Amino acid sequence: MSDRRVAPVTAHEPPYYAVVFTSVRTEDGDGYGETAERLEELVKEVPGFLGMDQARTPGGLGITVGYFRDLAAVEEWRSDLEHRAAQKRGRAQWYEAYTVHVAKVERSHTFERDPARG
Repeated sequence: MSDRRVAPVTAHEPPYYAVVFTSVRTEDGDGYGETAERLEELVKEVPGFLGMDQARTPGGLGITVGYFRDLAAVEEWRSDLEHRAAQKRGRAQWYEAYTVHVAKVERSHTFERDPARG
């Protein structure tokens, strides 16, 4: 069992940008995990990357939200050569369908329960 605490990305000072990637995968997962891990390493190197939340529903809908300080950071990630190659492979092999939304975050706040209160 992992000691890694599950928590959403902390709120940042607006404005910033959220890139929402929703997807339904195919049954062919060959190479997917390794590629996803590599992309997670790469995106962290983008100046202006603020964090990422991920979830998958029992029905198979995957949701990844990447947060970026500005549109220049979004564009840098979008145009990364390894990311572009993974997108191409995703369309050919891993995804039945996906949607990308880029949104400007104008308001943001965080709540965390005090562990002492239980």
